[in-house]
Amino acid sequence: MDSNGVDEQEMKLVQGAAGYVLEDVPHLSDYILDLPTYPNPLQSNPAYSVVRQYFVDEDDTVPQKIVVHKDSPRGTHFRRAGPRQKVYFKPADVRACIVTCGGLCPGLNTVIREIVCGLHYMYGVTEVLGVNCGFSGFYSKNTVTLTPKDVSDIHKRGGTMLGTSRGGHDTSKIVDNIQDREINQVYIIGGDGTQKGASAIYKEIRRRGLKVAVAGIPKTIDNDIPVIDKSFGFDTAVEEAQRAINAAHVEATSVENGIGLVKLMGRYSGFIAMYATLASRDVDCCLIPESPFYLEGKGGLYEFIAKRLRENGHMVIVVAEGAGQDLVAESIEQQDASGNKLLKDVGLWMSLKIKEHFAKQRKMDITLKYIDPTYMIRAIPANASDNVYSTLLAQSAVHGAMAGYTGFISGLVNGRHTYIPFNRITEKQNKVVITDRMWARMLSSTNQPSFMNPPNGATEGAN
Repeated sequence: MDSNGVDEQEMKLVQGAAGYVLEDVPHLSDYILDLPTYPNPLQSNPAYSVVRQYFVDEDDTVPQKIVVHKDSPRGTHFRRAGPRQKVYFKPADVRACIVTCGGLCPGLNTVIREIVCGLHYMYGVTEVLGVNCGFSGFYSKNTVTLTPKDVSDIHKRGGTMLGTSRGGHDTSKIVDNIQDREINQVYIIGGDGTQKGASAIYKEIRRRGLKVAVAGIPKTIDNDIPVIDKSFGFDTAVEEAQRAINAAHVEATSVENGIGLVKLMGRYSGFIAMYATLASRDVDCCLIPESPFYLEGKGGLYEFIAKRLRENGHMVIVVAEGAGQDLVAESIEQQDASGNKLLKDVGLWMSLKIKEHFAKQRKMDITLKYIDPTYMIRAIPANASDNVYSTLLAQSAVHGAMAGYTGFISGLVNGRHTYIPFNRITEKQNKVVITDRMWARMLSSTNQPSFMNPPNGATEGAN
């Protein structure tokens, strides 16, 4: 295979036969010559002695697309994650740090725990620091020592034991602190904004020629990070959302013309709302940022609510927090410290609009209950599925850093753990495709209109 470097720091491409392209991740040996290697300590680890082929072959890659035609090119691939036979760090020399940034998400503590335990039990690393309260903790020198004993049961608790914050990113100060503390492995857990910061840290480290591996673990409860199959915490969020939907259904069915309105997370992507709706089967209407909708006129939301109440006597509506922002008056143009646009509370606004509409019509008395479980969902511990997934993501990141890879995130692609360059997961957001089968399945589950063709004069909400 011939190497085809396109802006070496941004894109490291390897091309092969039949249209094969490997979007490779950087390696310490790309900019530091004659680095020594060492036998992987896992070779003598009794826990792994029974595994027939534990080490990943250097040529193993994972395709981004698995549905192809017989004449299709092989397409884009990513490097398969896992332990290598040779490592680029002596365990006794490793001084690692972990930082969590952005909003809370189920599974954060599990990732922290498994990085610490993975480094200790698999590689014999004993020096791991936790950076308190996000990126700003680097230069405010807020750190704690982390040992397997310190993190033994944190996966049973929600939130992050290290604390978190938005913003506070000063690349030069962070790298100065990394250099001063002689840290040589940095594990950064956060969403797309955090990983953009991680990418900047990697580039500055590379510019200075430091032997420091930077590994990211993508975190977003909304599941809006591209390329990867899903983000940790998403399954837990969907499962917990069921409790709110069930409560809304009970409230709605307990009175005449009852409406249960549930607001779920999803600033720009409606995956939680869509999957929770599909899982529930009690939802009559699901509204997400990717699908425009309108309130008044023929085929509008008000008409559909009245129709469903006449048919069933009750109704459950699920709305993602980013849906219908263009409908909400006086939209806020401000941003939070992470650069996210501040959104109006569409759920509260919608509950008021629905009540006002039916009160003005005087044809149907309704009882509406509004439920917002957002912060309850963010703060709970991960479920069993997410605990396992978070464990594998963390261990993959540890294997990658020990093998000398840097400037990457560990993520699941088509069911296989991979190493993905930072730029691929920060260039855009993952969104629900409303022309896809999954959205069609959701529409067939709720039997709601698509709201795609508003009549003239109707006010439409879109993102």
